[in-house]
Amino acid sequence: QVQLQESGPGLVKPSQMLSLTCTVSGGSITTSRYRWSWIRQPPGKGLEWMGSIGSDGSTYYSPSIKSRTSISRDTSKKELTMQLSSVTPEEKAVYYCASWVRTTSEFGTWGQGSQVSVSS
Repeated sequence: QVQLQESGPGLVKPSQMLSLTCTVSGGSITTSRYRWSWIRQPPGKGLEWMGSIGSDGSTYYSPSIKSRTSISRDTSKKELTMQLSSVTPEEKAVYYCASWVRTTSEFGTWGQGSQVSVSS
């Protein structure tokens, strides 16, 4: 059973870069079954898909943040990294990593989430 665990700073200053890590355990990070995805949920709002990385390293981003987002992986450490530049206070949210199951087009396993606030 795949498990995901996010980690990162709880507080970032406006205009700075947010960097979050997701550690994958219980399965292969290079499996073709999933696209590893980042999703966020601001307080009182719905879930927003940010982007994904496939088994071959291909990346997919939400058009609204594509210019500011980078998703990468370290296969030796079984870690995914999401970087979001020039953050604003409105990007305060819980950030999740999740597995998107290619055969069902649904999200499967979710991490517990990483709370991020943006404030000076």
